[in-house]
Amino acid sequence: MTYGGNMINFMNFMSSISVFYFINIILALVIIFLERKDPTATLAWVLVLLVFPGVGFILYLLLSQNFSRKKLFTMKIYAKKTFGDYIKFQEELFNSGALVFNDKKVEAYKNMIKMNLFSNKSSYTQNNDVEIFTDGKEKFYELFQCMEKAKNHIHVEYYIIKNDNIGNRMLNLLAKKAEEGVEVRLLYDSLGGRFIPKETIIRLKEAGVKVAAFFSSSLPFFNFKINYRNHRKIVVIDGEIGFIGGFNVGDEYIGLNKEIGYWRDTHIKITGDAVIDLQTRFFLDWGHATKEDMMYRPKYFPDSGNSGNVGMQIISSGPDRVDEAIKRNYVKMINSAKDSICIQTPYFVPDASVLEALKIAASSGVDVRIMIPCKPDHPFVYWATYWYCGELLQYGVKVYTYENGFLHAKTLVVDGVVSSVGTANFDFRSFKLNFECNAVIYDTKIANILKETFFEDLNFSLELTRELYLERGILIKFKESVSRLLSPLL
Repeated sequence: MTYGGNMINFMNFMSSISVFYFINIILALVIIFLERKDPTATLAWVLVLLVFPGVGFILYLLLSQNFSRKKLFTMKIYAKKTFGDYIKFQEELFNSGALVFNDKKVEAYKNMIKMNLFSNKSSYTQNNDVEIFTDGKEKFYELFQCMEKAKNHIHVEYYIIKNDNIGNRMLNLLAKKAEEGVEVRLLYDSLGGRFIPKETIIRLKEAGVKVAAFFSSSLPFFNFKINYRNHRKIVVIDGEIGFIGGFNVGDEYIGLNKEIGYWRDTHIKITGDAVIDLQTRFFLDWGHATKEDMMYRPKYFPDSGNSGNVGMQIISSGPDRVDEAIKRNYVKMINSAKDSICIQTPYFVPDASVLEALKIAASSGVDVRIMIPCKPDHPFVYWATYWYCGELLQYGVKVYTYENGFLHAKTLVVDGVVSSVGTANFDFRSFKLNFECNAVIYDTKIANILKETFFEDLNFSLELTRELYLERGILIKFKESVSRLLSPLL
C-alpha cells in the first residue's frame, strides 16, 4: 500500500474516532442538562462517560434512570384514602399540643415526630412492644415459630432469598402454611431473588402461595431498573406481628459462610399498631408488583389492643420520592443529639448533609461513635467507607472496626432515648436509589438496650485512631481516592 493510501486510512480512522468522541460529548451534555438529580452523581456519571466512552453510556442507561419523576406507586392514593383521616387526626393532635407521651424524655423529640408525620405521613403509635435480635439463628427461630402459628395470613418481603438450607426452610414453611389454608404472599426483589429456582416458584404457586417479583424484567439478563433495588425486609403475620431489620434469608446470615464468618445484624419483632404501618408498606409494594389492591380489606388490619408502651414510626423512602425521608430522619436525629450518637452500618458513604451533621455534633462535644466491618463484601464501598471515616477522625469521632465476622446492622442511637433500626445503610444507595424501610423507636429502654449492645460489640472491635489511619499505605490511599470519586454511583 502506498504512503498516500496509508494516510487516507489513518485520516478516516481519526475521523471516526473524532465522531465517536463528539457523540460521547453530546451524550455527556444531555446527562448534565436533562438530569434532575444530585449534581455530585451527575458529575460522577459524566466522568465515567468520558473515561469509558460508549461503555459508560450503556452503564448509565442500565444504572441511572431517574425514577423520582415517575409515579411508581399509584396505590399511594389508596393509602391516603384508607388512613388519611387518622393521619389528619394525629396532625391536629400535635398542633394542639394535646398528645401525652408515654416516655417523658421523648417529648424533646416532638419536632422530629412531627417532621416524619407531616412530610412522610408516618403515623406515631405508642402501644407497641419490641423484641431485638442480633443473632441470625435466634431471629429465624422466632420468625419460623410465628409463621407456624399463623392462622390468617403471612406476608413476606425480602431483598435476598438464597437457595440454601435456611432459604428452603422458609419457602417450604410458606408452602405448608398455604396448603393449610393460610393466605401467603411472597414478594422478593428480582435481583436479590435470582437465587430461587423456577421449579421452586412453580411449587410455591401450586401450593397456593401468591408470588411476585419487584422490578422484574421481561428481557433476560437485561434490566433497565437494575440499579433500583427493593432493599426492604418486612414480614407481617396475621396483621398482629411484624418483623423488620437487616437480615436477609440465607445460610450466610446465620454464620454458615466460612469466608464471611459470623454475621452480626440487628432485627426487631414488633407487636402493636406499628404493625399496621408495616402492613401498609407491604401492600403498597405488593400493589406495584401485582396491581392488586389490598388496602380496603379490614381483616388485614385487626385491632392490636394495648400490646406495649413503646413509641414508634415506620419510615419509608425510595427513588419514587424526592424527599429522602430516611436520610432526613438520620440528619434530624444527629442534629438533636446532646450527649451521644452510636452508629452501626456496613457501608458508610454519606452525602454532604449527613457528613456535616456528624462533624458539627462531634465538634459540639457530642460523643460520636461509628462501627463498621473489618472486611469488605463490596471493595469499592468498603474503601469509600474507610475514607469517610478517616475524614471524621480529625473532628473527634471515634471509629471502630468489628472483627468478629461481618457487621451488617443498620442502627442509630441518640442520647439513649431515640433509635432507628431497619434496612437503610448510611450511604448514597440507601438514601437515593434503594427502596428502604426503617423503624424509628422513641423509647429509653429500647435505646439503651441497643446502646449497650453497641458497647458489647466493642469487645470484638478495634479502634481506628487518627494515627493508625495516617499510617495507611499508598495503595490504600489510591483505593480510597478512586472509591470516593465513584461513591455517588456505588
